Amino acid sequence: MSNQTTLHLKSKKQQGITLVELMVAMVIGLLLTAGIFQLFVSNKQTYRVTENMSRLQESGRFAMHFLTNDIRMADYWGCRGFDITIDNNLNASTIFDTYTTALEGTNDDNGSGDIITGTDTITIKGTFGSGVFLTSVPDVAAASFKVTDNSELEEGDIILLSDCSDGDLIQITNDPGVGGNVGFDNVVTSTGGTEVPGNADKVLRSTYDGTGAQVYKVNFTTYSIQEGAGGPSSLFSSTNGGAAQELVENIENMQILYGEDTDADGAANYYKPSDSVGLNMDNVVSVRISLVVVTLDNNVTEQANPYSLFDGAAITPTDRRIRRVFTSTIVIRNRLP
Repeated sequence: MSNQTTLHLKSKKQQGITLVELMVAMVIGLLLTAGIFQLFVSNKQTYRVTENMSRLQESGRFAMHFLTNDIRMADYWGCRGFDITIDNNLNASTIFDTYTTALEGTNDDNGSGDIITGTDTITIKGTFGSGVFLTSVPDVAAASFKVTDNSELEEGDIILLSDCSDGDLIQITNDPGVGGNVGFDNVVTSTGGTEVPGNADKVLRSTYDGTGAQVYKVNFTTYSIQEGAGGPSSLFSSTNGGAAQELVENIENMQILYGEDTDADGAANYYKPSDSVGLNMDNVVSVRISLVVVTLDNNVTEQANPYSLFDGAAITPTDRRIRRVFTSTIVIRNRLP
């Protein structure tokens, strides 16, 4: 056989792939592509669930942190609490006239204002130490007194001036850091100003003892659930009657029970909602709060996720978001024996 015949036979064997081989190759390629796509979708869903759960946990921790800190300090009125005699020098006010009631709340709110229907609210009243002291004995009728320099007190602050024997609830009507001499801030508490509620009386209950009396900032805070700026419901707080501010997003519900001590042993005998017949808020020594925290994204789970609150009844949502219930029982330290 000649060399030309041999070359001709070799060339006839290299005629490409058949249709069947092409289809098999395409099927294999499609299977590989589908596997890669499925892996991508699975990883993306895992990332969505992980990210949403992280945000959910973070929101729950932050919200409970704010509530826990304030509830623990409810009914704090200085070194001896209500063992001292306090004069309320403020004008009539629905907010501050009830300063002796350290806890108030609503149960399953009917949607008053911007509050979401069916959620609870809680109002916590008391003071917190500012580290500010009197630096000289004041003139009880002068409507001004000197306090620690760089006090960070501001015009409009509601304060309690107390020396563990007497106290005055009064509002600052000037900027204490302006116009004072070096070494002290000058606090003015005059009547007839534009502040709200303003002072009805400028005469202090006592001359105090100069360097022993302390200035406490009054802190009346209301927590509620309202619609957040981004759409989902959020935990809001309002201080001293001011506009409600959004604190933590994705808080869908807040339910509260109050633990009343009926035998003065410092422990709650039972827990009831705020509107329960016979509940005496002055005897409440602890508060039990449940927060329903929800993921921002929908369709995170394959089906609706039921959850339960205090009564144990299952609640089945209409979407496929993840919900977790954060519950904490908080002791009111200033009411312990």
